[in-house]
Amino acid sequence: MTTTPDPMPATPAGNDASGHDASGVDPWAALDAPPAPNASGWVRQQLEDIHAAGTTDAASVEGRRVVVLTMLGKSSGKVREVPLMRVEHDGVYAAVGSKGGSPEHPQWVHNLTAHPHLLLQDGSTVTRRVARLATDAEHAEWWPRCVEAFPPYADYQTKTDRQIPVFLLEQA
Repeated sequence: MTTTPDPMPATPAGNDASGHDASGVDPWAALDAPPAPNASGWVRQQLEDIHAAGTTDAASVEGRRVVVLTMLGKSSGKVREVPLMRVEHDGVYAAVGSKGGSPEHPQWVHNLTAHPHLLLQDGSTVTRRVARLATDAEHAEWWPRCVEAFPPYADYQTKTDRQIPVFLLEQA
């Protein structure tokens, strides 16, 4: 199995130190817009349940907790939401781009690569985060944590030639 990930920069090009992109857009203000509906029926239902309850505790996958990431779409610039498995250690969260072991990355990976500023909801708490692709050493450190949080990740990795990316979501 090849472990070389698809080319992805560790940090996005074109953002200045404050996170503004080349057009001067404030990513935090942009995230205040209402999210675009998710195309996937089961994901849309999970998000509706979470919004109605005001907490991510209203949804789970295989009985395990999820968090919600709110980000900007890579091409559209629209606000997008995605529930992901909750992987947290010492206040840092990880987002695992598994897509069930598919040969390609989930769309949200491309969104975070282009626009790393996001909102993370864990329970009823929402925090500002900045995503960055884990280095090889960080990936090796975080992968066991990811598998502990959601054991199917180990099986997903065996189904694909790509290294499943792990993004670290650090407090902004």
